[in-house]
Amino acid sequence: MIKAGIIGATGYTGVELVRILSRHPEVRLESLTSQSYVGQSFEGVFPSSNNFANMLLEPQDAGALADRCDVIFTALPHGVSMEVVEEVTQKGKKVIDLGADYRFDRVDVYEEWYKLEHKTPELTRQSIYGLPEIHRDKIRTAQLVGNPGCFPTSIILGLAPLLKSGLIDSTTIISDSKSGVSGGGRGLNQAFHYAECNENFKAYNIGMHRHTPEIEQELSKLAGSDVTVSFTPHLVPMTRGILSTTYASLKKSHSVEDLLELYSDFYKDEYFVRIHQKGQYPQTKWVYGSNFCDIGIAVDPRTNRIIVVSAIDNLVKGASGQAVQNMNIVFGLPEKTGLDFAPVFP
Repeated sequence: MIKAGIIGATGYTGVELVRILSRHPEVRLESLTSQSYVGQSFEGVFPSSNNFANMLLEPQDAGALADRCDVIFTALPHGVSMEVVEEVTQKGKKVIDLGADYRFDRVDVYEEWYKLEHKTPELTRQSIYGLPEIHRDKIRTAQLVGNPGCFPTSIILGLAPLLKSGLIDSTTIISDSKSGVSGGGRGLNQAFHYAECNENFKAYNIGMHRHTPEIEQELSKLAGSDVTVSFTPHLVPMTRGILSTTYASLKKSHSVEDLLELYSDFYKDEYFVRIHQKGQYPQTKWVYGSNFCDIGIAVDPRTNRIIVVSAIDNLVKGASGQAVQNMNIVFGLPEKTGLDFAPVFP
């Protein structure tokens, strides 16, 4: 059995990790840490976990935790996990970091967009960007995995076949993404108060969202040249889900049928990516509570643009489910182990 610890187990992504790992047939949850609920039982704080996670929440002691675990999941805000990750990796243990600190190839890009000094730049050179469908071979041998952001996951998977095949003009990419309120985390924030977000729909951080350089980094690798995108996130008054609608100009005219064949072939061995038939476009309800990324495409012949619609659950494929998928790869398990459950509908 793989002994797993979660640092930051009481945030939304931490709770989702507990939900998934508590039923994983090859994992034993060894330790859950919290700053706010030390000494309390996890199921007491989260009654939904009764019969699944009867454990006491511990103070954060990365060194002691590393001694007891084979893998540590760090579900902490950006800037917080650096010292934790350094201590755990020094002990030779595996780390899946769900924050932003180890997603970037270049420290200066991280520092520019997150307005923080990176305290462990040497570890960024060891970290592997944890998008399995794109970087599986590197993830297999990784000690440190930087788990992707939610918006980037939906957009990168939606565009990968097009950029890899060179079918689109990479200077024309525009993505509008809509996210549920849980994407803002569990902490108090006026923007996410019920009266502020209910019956409301808004764009935010236009042209300056911190996921933008992460998206561009990975799309550039796929394209083989620098890619710049226009990315606008929106907040939708729902709990879970991301729907990304991405536009790009085709270099030549292509039928939807030909492009669907391209997507189906590109993802033919990817259990967690589902390509929808012509005229069918994903909805967030179709992936709710699951690790799937659903993709549909359309072509506008008038403008010669392709429109890619991709849907994920921001807390599962956009965070904790993908982290478990990465853990499965690192430990040589079938990727869908512990993740092969259907979405919740309705």
